[in-house]
Amino acid sequence: MKILVTGSNGQLGRELRQLSVEYSLHKFLFTDIAELNITDRPFVDHFVQQHKPDLIINCAGYTSVDKAETETEQAMELNAHAVGHLARNAASINASFIHISTDYVFDGTKSTPYTEEDLPNPLSMYAKTKYEGELATFRNASKGLIIRTSWLYSEFMNNFVKTIMIKGAERGKLNVVYDQVGSPTYARDLASTLLVILPRLVDLNSVQLFHFSNEGVASWYDFASAIVEYSGIQCQINPVVTSAYPLPAVRPSFSLMDKSKIKNRFGIMIPYWRNSLKECIRKL
Repeated sequence: MKILVTGSNGQLGRELRQLSVEYSLHKFLFTDIAELNITDRPFVDHFVQQHKPDLIINCAGYTSVDKAETETEQAMELNAHAVGHLARNAASINASFIHISTDYVFDGTKSTPYTEEDLPNPLSMYAKTKYEGELATFRNASKGLIIRTSWLYSEFMNNFVKTIMIKGAERGKLNVVYDQVGSPTYARDLASTLLVILPRLVDLNSVQLFHFSNEGVASWYDFASAIVEYSGIQCQINPVVTSAYPLPAVRPSFSLMDKSKIKNRFGIMIPYWRNSLKECIRKL
């Protein structure tokens, strides 16, 4: 299988790049904005027709949740319009298309884990653009997957784990919200799952939606406390309510996702978030 990966310098893209050496039967073409700017429609047309991949994994995206409140056009272009165009290109060569979305498409009003059947109600501009990207994928791709994930981190790029480790060591005391609940997800676990299920994609004849995050539940306070514990940093983590730490973009207070569908469909096991966090910090 020839696989085109966009946004390969991001967290998920870099994990896919590292793990791809174990899948030598496939030919991977890793690109980022320098090689393939997905907002450049004529170039996307040319690139896809030139290389004719069997699968496109779209890891590119606008991920600055708070900046999206003011940089709305940029976020919508990258997270929705460009996604639809890329999906349409995949369909034109009968390629499968995988798009990565987010738990933030939900409003957090449930008290039980969100399933793929629950209706999204995005609260922030970032979440709205990501939901539009999902709709664009459904409209334009002929087959593939939309995978919603949550609280992604890795040893690459800027993320919550690295921020807590750096600021915790510098300050010795941090305030972290405890009334936002979800599940941290190690990007390597998601990348591994994508690669494991590759052989099953030949069975798809439509676009299907799945949830993936690490097992377990945590607040950001729980997450930060575990980071400090596992990294050996001497830092006091204080729990605070969201209103005490105001940010431009509204986050869902509860975004835990049910992963039964992806586990049953592909027969995968998902690691517990604390075990994956330990592994990531060991590498850092």
